[in-house]
Amino acid sequence: MAFQLGEDNDSGMNEMNLIPLIDIMLVLMIIFLVTATVANPSVPLTLPKTTADIVEPPQSEVTISINAQGEVSWGTEIVSLDEMEKRFTEAAKSETKPSIQLRADKDSRYDMVAQVMSRASQAGLHDIAFVSDN
Repeated sequence: MAFQLGEDNDSGMNEMNLIPLIDIMLVLMIIFLVTATVANPSVPLTLPKTTADIVEPPQSEVTISINAQGEVSWGTEIVSLDEMEKRFTEAAKSETKPSIQLRADKDSRYDMVAQVMSRASQAGLHDIAFVSDN
C-alpha cells in the first residue's frame, strides 16, 4: 500500500512571476541612463584660435546709495528722486551708458529701491548691479 503526501495535482506552476524580472530591468535601465549621461556630458567642440586682443570698452559707473532713512545719494551727494531722474536721463544720452551700482541699506524700504530702479529703467539705463558685503 502506497501512501501519498500532498495533492494529486502534478501540473506544477501555471504562471511565471514577472516582478523580479521587472525589478532587474528597471535597475539596468537606471544604470544605462546614468552611464550614458556621464560618458557624454556635452558636445565636443574644437574652437578656433585667434591672435586678436580682447579690448574692453571703458565702462563708466554711477553709484546710487539708499540709506535706512530713505535718502538717495548720487555718488556722495544726496539728491531727490526728481533730481536723480534728471541725472539718469542725462547719463542715458551719453555715448556709453553707465552701469548703475545700487547700494541699499538692509533696513531701507523696498519701495525706495523700486523707485530708483524704475526711474533708471525709464531713462534707458538697464545695467543695474546690486552691491553687497561678503
